[in-house]
Amino acid sequence: MNINDSISDGIPEFPDLDEHEIPEVLPLMAVRDVVIFNYMIIPLFVGRPNSVGAVNEALTKDKMIMLATQKEATTDDPTPEDVYDVGMVCMIMRTLKLPDGRLKVLVQAMSKARITNYLQTEPFFQVNIELLNDEEVLELTVETEALMRTVREQTEKILSLKGIMSSDLMVILNNIEEPGRLADLVVSNLHLKTAESQSVLEISDPVARLKKVSEYLHKELEVSTVQAKIQSEAKEEMGKTQREYYLREQLQALKKELGDIDDRSQEIEELRVKLSKKRMPPLAKEEAFKQLKRLEMMHPDASEATTVRTYLDWILDIPWRQSTRDRIDLVEAKKVLDTDHYGLEKIKERILEYLAVRKLNKTTKGPILCFVGPPGVGKTSLGQSIARAMNRKFHRLSLGGMRDEAEIRGHRRTYIGSMPGRIIQGLKTVGANNPVFMMDEIDKVGADYRGDPSSALLEVLDPEQNFEFSDHYLNMPFDLSKVMFITTANITDTIPSPLLDRMETIELSGYMLEEKMEIARRYLIPRQTKENGIKEKDLKLDDKTIEKIITHYTREAGLRNLERMIGKVCRKIARRLAEGKKGPYSITDRTLGKYLGPPRHIPEMEREIIDQPGLATGLAWTEAGGEVLYIEVSIVKGKGGLTMTGQLGDVMKESAQAALTYCRSLTKKLKLDENYFEEIDIHIHVPAGAIPKDGPSAGITMATALYSALSGKTVQQGVAMTGEITLRGRVLPIGGLKEKALAALRANITKVIIPAQNQKDLEEIPKKLRDQMQFIPVKSMSQVLPHVF
Repeated sequence: MNINDSISDGIPEFPDLDEHEIPEVLPLMAVRDVVIFNYMIIPLFVGRPNSVGAVNEALTKDKMIMLATQKEATTDDPTPEDVYDVGMVCMIMRTLKLPDGRLKVLVQAMSKARITNYLQTEPFFQVNIELLNDEEVLELTVETEALMRTVREQTEKILSLKGIMSSDLMVILNNIEEPGRLADLVVSNLHLKTAESQSVLEISDPVARLKKVSEYLHKELEVSTVQAKIQSEAKEEMGKTQREYYLREQLQALKKELGDIDDRSQEIEELRVKLSKKRMPPLAKEEAFKQLKRLEMMHPDASEATTVRTYLDWILDIPWRQSTRDRIDLVEAKKVLDTDHYGLEKIKERILEYLAVRKLNKTTKGPILCFVGPPGVGKTSLGQSIARAMNRKFHRLSLGGMRDEAEIRGHRRTYIGSMPGRIIQGLKTVGANNPVFMMDEIDKVGADYRGDPSSALLEVLDPEQNFEFSDHYLNMPFDLSKVMFITTANITDTIPSPLLDRMETIELSGYMLEEKMEIARRYLIPRQTKENGIKEKDLKLDDKTIEKIITHYTREAGLRNLERMIGKVCRKIARRLAEGKKGPYSITDRTLGKYLGPPRHIPEMEREIIDQPGLATGLAWTEAGGEVLYIEVSIVKGKGGLTMTGQLGDVMKESAQAALTYCRSLTKKLKLDENYFEEIDIHIHVPAGAIPKDGPSAGITMATALYSALSGKTVQQGVAMTGEITLRGRVLPIGGLKEKALAALRANITKVIIPAQNQKDLEEIPKKLRDQMQFIPVKSMSQVLPHVF
């Protein structure tokens, strides 16, 4: 019952209690969820048997009944302990029997009373009661009048916030002059908790009861104020949203009338048709239609609609089952490989083996190759040639400096601007699920707080896992097993071991002089003449001139500088032709300096002349290929010190210590005094001093230079060596033999001493190179010395 119900009931003329004497014994009916106050008129629905019995008992007598509130509203069959002691004696004014058997009764509260004793509990409660009269207020003090006025104002504010304010109600409130009646009328409409209303009812002092009601009014006023504020803001926001929606719909209708846009339903239907025709796995198709259904239910201007639409576009663009047909003709594939690249027989053989297996087994997985070699040897261009030979699409991805794992796996769709990883993007670009996918610079992948891309590549480059590669953006598996992955690297030391283990490593060493000359004639000169706009007949370079460009203007394992030099010659000729001068121009080794300037390298002068003791020639391996090292040893008077210069690394310093210990063990053979090494200082220097050097392969070179300085013998001219040494003089194997052999050949050194355990690696060296050089395998330093002195 709310306060308007009281108005509708009119707050009628209350019956005179003297005309209705209240007996001491009355039937009791327990009520739920409501506390009845004086002068209230309230309808009640009666359904429980004991309550119906109490009403019928009252109707048979004087229509008076005791109403008390249950402590717990959920109790269906209350006992005396479940009912409050203080309640109201009410007069049943009207009854109505409902079709379902319940009674609807209208009662008016007459007087507050306390239950003193339960006379019976079955079939209904019969109780003894004691009337409770409020304390009499003899005079309204200023404080009481102020309290009553405060309660009226608080009630008015609450009703105003709730929008149920009426002038009639305020008239009733203003006409009540008794504090108790005002408190009862207001609290009966506050919708307090049952226990709180009961506590107010049990206060017999009218002023104290009004104070309690004022406290509850203050709390209700705060809640109503916040509630009204929230409703106002929500209404304002809703009004703004509805207005924007209405304007957008008008704009859409205008554009449609002007023919500027298609119907949205037509767009959804087009997407549905495309998804139905798209060949994709069942899981992907199920997810696509699920997202399409979400898009259909969204407003077209919602921010998430753009995200879902972009996701569907990616699903449609990805080549789930679109493949290119491989060229299985091995003869034709070999012809393409030979046309594009000179030499590189091992790699060509590996590709032809894969095509042969592919011809016999259509379901074979793509190989994962890793080309390792110095810059400029053709690793990347070889990948393009492989794609052309196999009739596959080609895509290149540079991994150098990559530090974010999301570059490989993609971003999750929760992020703004998210997109798939570079793998899925590359497949979308080529439009096929079986391209040749080249990943350059895999040895230069980084890592930071955003993740480790090399760890993400473990799944991509593992044939046992990549058939279910999971991209964070797609959030569903994609089959990468048909992709032929090729990675490139300059060195394998920086590649994590688990990642290196998943790849088949193929080493590309540098080129010999003859190979460079052949490549220059077949590929570099025709390409540079075309790029610089001159005809091949306008430029004539004989073999001797090309050889001089290679030996005197470049010193590299690859071909980049050679191509730059040829391009420089072509640009000089292009300028002359553009100025109107006629060709052809025949360039010889004598006139080459006019085009390229003075030679940058003169092999005859660069090769160290071994004409005194303490000098030896060694071979080293770098990322750029093989290099020749010249080691110098000087002996001066001192106190047994060892000095090493030339920016040597820890490994080379240890090799020098081991070489010195070995030479000290040969004191008798060298015919030196026992105290000789305590009276001298030894200085080992490896030019050039500005270049850092490290590695284990300079051991026998240092030992040879030390032995030469101690014995006074000069090392034989034109001999180089490589190998690690132990304290006992054993020679241990090394790596990069082919690169070192090529470096020796570039320096016109034809005699190379190698560890005996590296004899097996000679098969990897081209026969032309083996025929031009003499390789001497040794097991110990005792075998090295006879070949160098």
